[in-house]
Amino acid sequence: MRNMSKSSLFLFLLLFFVSWVSSVTASVSYDHKAITINGQRRILISGSIHYPRSTPEMWPDLIQKAKEGGLDVIETYVFWNGHEPSPGNYYFEDRYDLVKFIKLIQQAGLYAHLRIGPYVCAEWNFGGFPVWLKYVPGIEFRTDNGPFKAAMQKFTEKIVSMMKSEKLYETQGGPIILSQIENEFGPVEWEIGAPGKAYTKWAAEMAVGLGTGVPWVMCKQDDAPDPVINTCNGFYCENFKPNKDYKPKIWTENWTGWYTEFGGAVPYRPAEDLAFSVARFIQNGGSFVNYYMYHGGTNFGRTAGGPFIATSYDYDAPIDEYGLTRDPKWGHLRDLHKAIKLCEPALVSVDPTVTSLGSNQEAHVFKSKSSCAAFLANYDTKYSVKVTFGSGQYDLPPWSISILPDCKTAVFNTARLGAQSTQMKMTPVGSAFSWQSYIEEAASGYTDDTTTLDGLWEQINVTRDATDYLWYMTNVKIDPSEGFLKSGQDPLLTVYSAGHSLHVFINGQLSGTVYGSLNSPKLTFSQNVKLNAGVNKISLLSVAVGLQNVGVHFERWNVGVLGPVTLKGLNEGTTDLSGWKWSYKIGLKGEALNLHTVTGSSSVDWTEGKLLAKKQPLTWYKTTFDAPDGNDPLALDMGSMGKGQIWVNGQSIGRHWPAYIARGSCGSCNYAGTYNDKKCGSNCGEPSQRWYHVPRSWLKPSGNLLVVFEEWGGDASGISLVKRTIGSVCADIFEGQPALKNWQMIALGKLDRLQPKAHLWCPPGQKISKIKFASYGMPQGTCGSFREGSCHAHKSYDAFEKCVGKQSCSVTVAAEVFGGNPCPDSEKKLSVEAVCS
Repeated sequence: MRNMSKSSLFLFLLLFFVSWVSSVTASVSYDHKAITINGQRRILISGSIHYPRSTPEMWPDLIQKAKEGGLDVIETYVFWNGHEPSPGNYYFEDRYDLVKFIKLIQQAGLYAHLRIGPYVCAEWNFGGFPVWLKYVPGIEFRTDNGPFKAAMQKFTEKIVSMMKSEKLYETQGGPIILSQIENEFGPVEWEIGAPGKAYTKWAAEMAVGLGTGVPWVMCKQDDAPDPVINTCNGFYCENFKPNKDYKPKIWTENWTGWYTEFGGAVPYRPAEDLAFSVARFIQNGGSFVNYYMYHGGTNFGRTAGGPFIATSYDYDAPIDEYGLTRDPKWGHLRDLHKAIKLCEPALVSVDPTVTSLGSNQEAHVFKSKSSCAAFLANYDTKYSVKVTFGSGQYDLPPWSISILPDCKTAVFNTARLGAQSTQMKMTPVGSAFSWQSYIEEAASGYTDDTTTLDGLWEQINVTRDATDYLWYMTNVKIDPSEGFLKSGQDPLLTVYSAGHSLHVFINGQLSGTVYGSLNSPKLTFSQNVKLNAGVNKISLLSVAVGLQNVGVHFERWNVGVLGPVTLKGLNEGTTDLSGWKWSYKIGLKGEALNLHTVTGSSSVDWTEGKLLAKKQPLTWYKTTFDAPDGNDPLALDMGSMGKGQIWVNGQSIGRHWPAYIARGSCGSCNYAGTYNDKKCGSNCGEPSQRWYHVPRSWLKPSGNLLVVFEEWGGDASGISLVKRTIGSVCADIFEGQPALKNWQMIALGKLDRLQPKAHLWCPPGQKISKIKFASYGMPQGTCGSFREGSCHAHKSYDAFEKCVGKQSCSVTVAAEVFGGNPCPDSEKKLSVEAVCS
């Protein structure tokens, strides 16, 4: 130090001071109002994007779309079974490169909420737990159990250590501002009692003791021990209150839709109701809301849990499964976020004052010395109302909230969709596939790698979930004197199974198939079967469709043929086969040969042309194809198939099951009124999932190998590659709807009210080719199914002639633009649909 020059000393002290200040101010804390980052309270908008449900090549675009949609935070679970497939062997590459994902969030200028769990539920196989955990001696999941707590702590410490070493916590200059321990444990704790409470206390202390420097949360955990913040999950959380007054009101999961189950209708949630739920939460003092999901993605491989959860995890999210914005939901929420951000100075400063504006109407006012923001709410589900607030009057549609960032000007209403809507289409690309086939042998046809045991064994205990498939085989000797051989009345075979699907073979021939459902995974096969004199081989192919992911001690749930298995109609009456010797074969022969890979597929002789297997059960199909030009997302149309699995270039797309037709209610859906997962559905009478996402990054320019295993016997000639594009775009805007002159440049106190505009734009490479529908007046319907109402301006189309041939255009929504007012005494709107090509 004595030899240091004055200038060098000054520079050293300056750098030391700057680093000291940075270390002091780089902090995350909280109070009753909000999460505080570097001393500043924040209203934070978050969205869930799960890294394994997309590809690393998709991540930057997904994160950028989230940022453009007005998000501050990306929230993700950490998937234990993906990261530790066997004890002590860790995997953090490709879709499981967690560090890369977090760093991409940071590069985009966003924060991260890391929900370590490590139980995640998430409609993910086994709730995110590795299957080997089930077989740790003495273990019981999610309770005051030594072996479980030791394994959980080891993995949690592993993740925290990784994040620290990469300096990814906000206190280190990274993006992570929150972490979660456990997940929705409150209902489980309530059921198991004292051991659950002890476990909750241990989990909280363990997590806090890891010293991340950022707050921890527990969702759906009313008794979260201090300083852990308890948070809310659900379709609505406006009435949620944390368990201590000094904790902020956080909504970790606002469900943007619901998951798809094979055999169920596809749920969707109207954008108006979703926006209403957020505004209602914020007006009641909420300061952090996360959309679950913001991008749902795809359950690639065998990652879907449930069971019976579909490969698509689209979730009706603002960004669809393929990475495209879902409009108007994405755009409507973007505008909501901008309106909320304009209110932020008032929201973080004071608690709201609530006053009545009518029988079902309220005003929530946040007024400080320097700012004022108001939320005007109409909770009526049927009627619009005009309310007086301050010196103005405001029209409130049913089930809606208007946001006034200056307590004067309504800039957004949750029920008025100002954002563009889109109609997506799936268009076939490339030439028809040229297929080859290979018939999978019933296990009775080969004896290698079989194991013989007494009685019926639980499936996962045998397979360790290395495959969906397990063969159960036994021999039944029929004496020539059996009466049924002469009477022609075949014996009745009854098989009771814990699920999920079962194929019954008699002497190598398929006798029948049964399967369960999400709500009833257990199944029974009961059918007369053809038996011959002599030795008969009964082969039962039990098929799992994802392991249980939720429930008290779900590690105890069973899969497979557990019996009894009986044969009725023999001379001696009914024979119970359950305790007999059974031979077991894990998986399929085609799996053992790796037929889904280039090398493996060359190990057998395939048939083609006239010899191609058609509508045969247990059949493998393969073909090659070239990648189509462009960047449009791709999918396989599997509508002609039954059930099975798909691979592209050795990568597992997932399970297909288009033959499981969606049941449920798919009538019209009014956005107004309390939403639940059964309220709004689509696809009734059609496959629950027809299209299966093929990531572009998994393809080569040419020679891509596509392999399909078909259990039921579908028609492979009907499979095609399709691209997902925008077919048409729509605007549906009320006259006098709130609008801002410039969202980005606006300053509080200088809000301008403008006549709204209908904005239409096609994606790059496409232009508006025609106006399919236009009506100013009282049009009915929604995008894709508009129709004229009782009031229609006859020059509605004329105003949009200028749009044809352009990528984008806008038209002011005002009577003079359409040749005058067609119904002066009525509220009017404009509905328009333009075709993109």
